[in-house]
Amino acid sequence: MGIWRNCEGATRRDCLKLGLTTLFGGGLVNALRLQGSAAESVSSLAPTATSVILVWMDGGPTHFETFDPKMDAPAEIRGEFQSIATKLPGVRFSEHMKRLAEMADKFSTIRSIRHDQGNHGAGNHYMMTGAPPRIPVGCGAFVSFHPSMGSVAAHELGQPNGLPPYFSMPSMSRSGGPHFLGAKYAPFVVGDDPNSQNFRVRDVALPKGLTDDEFHHRTDLRQLIDKLPRINEKAAGDPVLSLDEYYRQGLNLITSPAAQIAFDIHKEPDEVRARYGRNSFGQRALLARRLVEAGVPFVTLYDGGWDHHSDIFGACAKRLPEWDNTVATLIQDLEERGLLKTTLVIALGEFGRTPKISTLSGQTKPGRDHWANAMSVLMAGGGTPGGVVVGATDKNGYSAVERVLSPENFVSTVYTKLGINPDKILYTPQGRPTHLVSDATPIRELMS
Repeated sequence: MGIWRNCEGATRRDCLKLGLTTLFGGGLVNALRLQGSAAESVSSLAPTATSVILVWMDGGPTHFETFDPKMDAPAEIRGEFQSIATKLPGVRFSEHMKRLAEMADKFSTIRSIRHDQGNHGAGNHYMMTGAPPRIPVGCGAFVSFHPSMGSVAAHELGQPNGLPPYFSMPSMSRSGGPHFLGAKYAPFVVGDDPNSQNFRVRDVALPKGLTDDEFHHRTDLRQLIDKLPRINEKAAGDPVLSLDEYYRQGLNLITSPAAQIAFDIHKEPDEVRARYGRNSFGQRALLARRLVEAGVPFVTLYDGGWDHHSDIFGACAKRLPEWDNTVATLIQDLEERGLLKTTLVIALGEFGRTPKISTLSGQTKPGRDHWANAMSVLMAGGGTPGGVVVGATDKNGYSAVERVLSPENFVSTVYTKLGINPDKILYTPQGRPTHLVSDATPIRELMS
């Protein structure tokens, strides 16, 4: 059963804990006071992270074949993979998570987040924003009812060294946009493959054949034109204003020495590039590390293709070893460079997968379907204690049953670590107040 909220944000569970008699006997004032005290304690926590690298496993990664194997479950649930011991006594991961198992003392694993949004669009929105979608949403939808974590971080933490504060590679996730915050806080998308010999980020270099003098002349001309009055200039949603913002970001990138350095991945030693994996995902993770070094607050690695309705074991056996190596290398490399203390690394998707293995009509190889009652999340760095496993699912992995947490708790944790009060109120262009997160309670086990 999910957490029920009234229009003021108090949960049904809170009311039951306090007792109906107490509420009607004047205890409502005390209840609201307790809620306010909780918000105050969150806002007083010192920030522990300055940057986030979010590995977004779009499609919904399986918890059984990654961080929460169930070897004592029946065969139709436990699947084909074995489990392996981790560095933590009694904690086991799936067999293809070898490197992460060996360094499980360097990060925390959350096994008990659950929600009620089983479609890709809705689940993506909930986990990416901390806000449930307002209306039913289909699987293929790009949903924007609330600003994403990346856009909020860009809004609150500002722009470093002429670089955009929010990057997404190689594309933006379904709900990774800014919503009412505006185009200024949309992610700068790096679509090109850094594993390519010809890797070059758009807007970071002058177009071929254009000299510096010609470029600055065109920039001056544009500024003169921009001084002309516009029709309905201040109208919300004016596409020209968005284009101006994209132009400004591009101009800043071209003229920013930090951008030139950050994107020159070819200067990385071959041995470092090989450690991350000479594949698209591995090199994007390395580029994310370089962006964090340049001071970028939020980088999303959009890692799609985790929707394994069929051939889950064949697909995971092929993919997980490389994925495991890249994520482990990212954490290790950040630690070696003294960056892990201030860089929060997160890996998750919109939900987990069904306990019972299924074979869809027309498919010959088994898979697992959408399942929002259980999922696993990796969180490292940024003041996150190592070697912690938060919560648990039942013996067959059907549902989170111990230390049950919500997407709101997860997003509040990220914001709190960044020094952003998750209970903060932002205002839409129409003046409507909007809480960042309706339940601004971070996961206490993950806080310093």
